[in-house]
Amino acid sequence: MNVTTVGIDLAKNVFSVHGVDAHGKVVLKKTVSRGKLLECFANLPPAIIGMEACSGAHHWARALRSIGHDARIIAPRFVIPYRKSGKNDGNDAEAISSAKPSSVPPCASSPSNPSNSRPSSACTASAAPSSPSAPPRSTSYADC
Repeated sequence: MNVTTVGIDLAKNVFSVHGVDAHGKVVLKKTVSRGKLLECFANLPPAIIGMEACSGAHHWARALRSIGHDARIIAPRFVIPYRKSGKNDGNDAEAISSAKPSSVPPCASSPSNPSNSRPSSACTASAAPSSPSAPPRSTSYADC
């Protein structure tokens, strides 16, 4: 099984998993219980795993990273346009895997960003005065 992208719909006890290969063909579609989720992913080659942001997403992202996968958390507003029909666990997992988790930047707690800091903006300007008595400077973004 050559899975490259996986979408997981997180829930309390049963998770829906939807995986596709490099050509977009569905190669994995099943439901997994909470206790068997890590066992299921331990048997897969390293893949990009997308999951919708929720209260348990960071826990599962850390657990999946610890076994070698690249877990990405996607905001629900980016998943909704990819849902093909009614809202259920299977359709959500499919939408998450279709929402291109590979284009979502890794979480701030990922190994690629060990300082846990947010990336700095390429264009920053300060409108604060240089001294308390100096008039405020105008903010200019012309150099950006």
